[in-house]
Amino acid sequence: MNPVDGSGVDPIVAVILACEAGFWIIAAVGLLLRYGPRLQKVSTAVLAMVPLIDVILLVAVAIDVHQGAEVTGVHRLAGIYLGVTIVFGKPAIQWLDARFAHWFAGAPRPPKRSRDSAEVLRAEMKSFGRWLIAGGIALIVCLGLSITVAAPEQAAALREVVQPLALITVVWFLTGPAWVMGGKKTRQ
Repeated sequence: MNPVDGSGVDPIVAVILACEAGFWIIAAVGLLLRYGPRLQKVSTAVLAMVPLIDVILLVAVAIDVHQGAEVTGVHRLAGIYLGVTIVFGKPAIQWLDARFAHWFAGAPRPPKRSRDSAEVLRAEMKSFGRWLIAGGIALIVCLGLSITVAAPEQAAALREVVQPLALITVVWFLTGPAWVMGGKKTRQ
């Protein structure tokens, strides 16, 4: 049974939103257990459940495609979302962990992002490199689904993920590393 039947909401959109909410809920609960009652092992076990969210999303998309759903941008978005969460999920939790440690365990305040142009460029290049890996994972996921569970028409639609990946890559580069390289401090 489709829990969003009749609501006008694409079931894959609902799964993506549920996965996003699940990611942050699991991260928050895991960190609250770590810094509230100081249950380190339980916290680690809860945080280890984060990759299950990615599996749930992948399985949901595979089932939807296998059952003959028309492949739309939402299915390709799920692949992109999956790549992003795999690559950026751990750094996001580490970022949140540093703040929880400061707020609840008396750890020093996390350092602010450097304003030094070389440091900023390094950070932007690292972030862009992560995006390239995330984009690669998204491409592999969509191509993998197109080979394993999709009918020929669906497979062609899944392979269209290349266009949004290319657009995101160009925009990310222009608004990240290229923007920083073009800044006043780096032109000296």
